[in-house]
Amino acid sequence: MSFPATSQPHPPAKTGGGDGVKTFVTAVFLTFGVGLLGMVGWALLGSGFGGFIGLVAGGFGVYWWRSLHGKVFAPDLPTRSVVLLVVVNVVLAGILLLTAT
Repeated sequence: MSFPATSQPHPPAKTGGGDGVKTFVTAVFLTFGVGLLGMVGWALLGSGFGGFIGLVAGGFGVYWWRSLHGKVFAPDLPTRSVVLLVVVNVVLAGILLLTAT
């Protein structure tokens, strides 16, 4: 007598422990980056219009990020994207510091 094959339930997929950290870092640096773009625009053009242009550029940047990853704060972001976001923020901060002198 043979019994039909039964399927065993699969264990839940294991996610990396760093997914929440990457999402948090992304949220912080996207927000900080948009603010930096606004300040760099203000510093370079010397007016509120430059700040506005910087904020609009930041909005387009967030839109591009969402089209690239499917969500703005996607839970499964590649580490490379988060590192590039941090590097872009450091470069923007450097530009802002150079224009302040």
